[in-house]
Amino acid sequence: MIQVGIIGGAGYTAGELIRLLLNHSQVNIKFVFSTSNAGNKVHAVHQDLVGSTEHVFSDTIDPHVDVVFLCLGHGNSKAFLENNAFSDTTRIIDLSNDFRLIDDEVFQGKTFVYGLPEFQREKIRIAHHVANPGCFATALQLALLPLADKGLLKNDVHINAVTGATGAGTGLSKTTHFTWRDNNFSHYKAFTHQHLGEVNQTVSQLQSDFDSEINFMPNRGNFSRGIFATVYTKYDGSLEDAKAIYTDFYKEAKFTFVSDAEIHLKQVVNTNKCLLHVHKHENKLLITSIIDNLLKGASGQAVQNMNLMFGIEETTGLQLKANYF
Repeated sequence: MIQVGIIGGAGYTAGELIRLLLNHSQVNIKFVFSTSNAGNKVHAVHQDLVGSTEHVFSDTIDPHVDVVFLCLGHGNSKAFLENNAFSDTTRIIDLSNDFRLIDDEVFQGKTFVYGLPEFQREKIRIAHHVANPGCFATALQLALLPLADKGLLKNDVHINAVTGATGAGTGLSKTTHFTWRDNNFSHYKAFTHQHLGEVNQTVSQLQSDFDSEINFMPNRGNFSRGIFATVYTKYDGSLEDAKAIYTDFYKEAKFTFVSDAEIHLKQVVNTNKCLLHVHKHENKLLITSIIDNLLKGASGQAVQNMNLMFGIEETTGLQLKANYF
């Protein structure tokens, strides 16, 4: 059994991660670290786990676990690793943005591989440390990778995407209170969202001559979870060619699928899937991309990466049913 530790166990991503790992056939959760909840039962915070686990939050770590997941706020993973040492054999999967960019990938002699399986599955298989992608970054990259791989991004890219309230985490602010979010819609960080760094980096790695702009408008939705993204750019080829490009690129992907029919969020919420739909209007190609921000956009993808790193079938522990009705 793979011995697992979880750091920062009280948030949404940690809650999803615990649920997945409790039902993973090859994993044993050794500890769930949370200084603010130390001594409390995990199901007292993640209340749907009543009857599923009697784990208690710990304020100490076991430095010899096989893999540790860092479910900490952005900027906190580096601080945690500076003050807590794990054994040389412990693998690290970080869910923050601390190590995702090439400029930040080396820390304390550890090199973090960017953990988007559809982009570099083989590098993840041999990685000792992985930087899990951001939720928006995952949805947007999966929409753009096939075009970049063929060198077809020749013009500006325009993106409009909406995420559920869980994307903001468990902390309360003006824009996360129910009375503000309910029956409401707004954009934030227009053109400047932090996940753009990941998207630009990956696109440039696949298409070195890409010199256009990726214009991204992120929105807050009045629902709990999921990301619905529409991406469009100029495209000279036919719709049939575009569909063939996407289908071929993802033919080996375990969780990313191209749909002939138009797609909607209920198809992916509570799953580790990304669904894509391609449409052409005049000289523009429209790609719709949908994921669950907490699963394919965070904890599910982290488990997918763990499976790859330990040579386990990639889908293990991730055969989930969508909340379709």
